[in-house]
Amino acid sequence: MPSSVVAAIRYDENTSRLRVIFQSGSIYDYLKVPVKVYNEMKKASSKGEYLNKEIKRNYEFERIR
Repeated sequence: MPSSVVAAIRYDENTSRLRVIFQSGSIYDYLKVPVKVYNEMKKASSKGEYLNKEIKRNYEFERIR
């Protein structure tokens, strides 16, 4: 999953939390994200672009680190 912005993504189906680990070391959890959105992000050619267009403006988040 090479990306200049996103280092890794994780998804917890029990809580519907999408964890995004950035190349900078910051970690954010996006809340109530449907598994369909997670699967689409996994397939996106640009993880950062998908995050900006489909997730950041549509889901609440918590900064973890």
